[in-house]
Amino acid sequence: MDLNYLFHRQQVSMMMAAAARGSEARLAHVQLAGRYARQIASVQARMRADRTFVAA
Repeated sequence: MDLNYLFHRQQVSMMMAAAARGSEARLAHVQLAGRYARQIASVQARMRADRTFVAA
């Protein structure tokens, strides 16, 4: 998965949360941003793991 896409979607979700008029909409956008954050962390962890195991 492309990290740039995930970072972008997370940022858009946070902007939508900030602009939301109601608490339910705000919460939904914040939760979505949290899911993107978890995906970002997962991709970054896999990238670090891939760099750790270098063939000899």
